[in-house]
Amino acid sequence: MDYIAHLSRDKKMKKLLEATEPHQLKKRKNICTYLCASIMSQQLSTKVADVIYKRFIALYNGKEPSPQQIVDTPFDQLRGIGLSNAKVNYVKNVAQFELEQGMEAKKLYKMENEEVIAYLTQIKGVGRWTVEMLLMFALGREDVFAVDDLGIQQAMISLYKLDNSDKKKFREKLLQVAAKWSPYRTYACLHLWRWKDNTPALKRPKEKIK
Repeated sequence: MDYIAHLSRDKKMKKLLEATEPHQLKKRKNICTYLCASIMSQQLSTKVADVIYKRFIALYNGKEPSPQQIVDTPFDQLRGIGLSNAKVNYVKNVAQFELEQGMEAKKLYKMENEEVIAYLTQIKGVGRWTVEMLLMFALGREDVFAVDDLGIQQAMISLYKLDNSDKKKFREKLLQVAAKWSPYRTYACLHLWRWKDNTPALKRPKEKIK
């Protein structure tokens, strides 16, 4: 795969590439459902998040709901599957945004990464990290670097022996190292997660919610 040769120029990243299988990115069509599931998983283990999502789908006879169905679902019914008051509101915000503004995959495919981030972070409950995950796992973008992801940070501290005592300098160093991986930074993130066994759902940073 093209990304392997490019990332292998980084000797430390090359070791990770040799130790794990290549990755392939997938694209999803239902962006609204993906965002709702992402919100549900905030600050939860993957196992608990999966249980809640299955309960969510069960509310709609096992099928992904339309945005209108989510908006029409009673608040208490969504609370009943294990969502907090805030998460119920955020999920409904996503569905309402889909109805009013639109977030169809074909619409987002036409936007640059930063445009997608700016567009979707208008939704209360959706932060930059969440959209970065969407860019990677739903839109299949190859050059996304989740600098604020805790799992990525931990992996890079270990792999590149970075000092994180000064947060500003640490962030700059992360970006500096990752710049060499462009235009395949998404794949680098995937290998870092796999290497440290840090899934995004477990290592979500605390996002600033508007």
